[in-house]
Amino acid sequence: MSYIRAEEILPKELIEAIQQYVDGESIYIPSKEKQDWGTKTDARRFFQERNEKIFEGSLRGMRPFELAVRYSLSEKSIQRILHKQRIARTECVERV
Repeated sequence: MSYIRAEEILPKELIEAIQQYVDGESIYIPSKEKQDWGTKTDARRFFQERNEKIFEGSLRGMRPFELAVRYSLSEKSIQRILHKQRIARTECVERV
């Protein structure tokens, strides 16, 4: 994340008002429109596809240890992914 100098975009009066609360410190001003994680990049899709592959590997008989080695994750992470994938698949079947 890059920083923008307040003097470049804010009026002097506003900067002085902010300085009453925060003087010389960095602050974060959130966006007005909250975006879901991964919407600006392909990260969400990447992890969804990876997790589906992990689940399919489990269905083919791979053990959590083998999946952990293959995907460079801990066994606990694999177990969490498998649990979430089972829930997601169950919810999909119940909707049909």
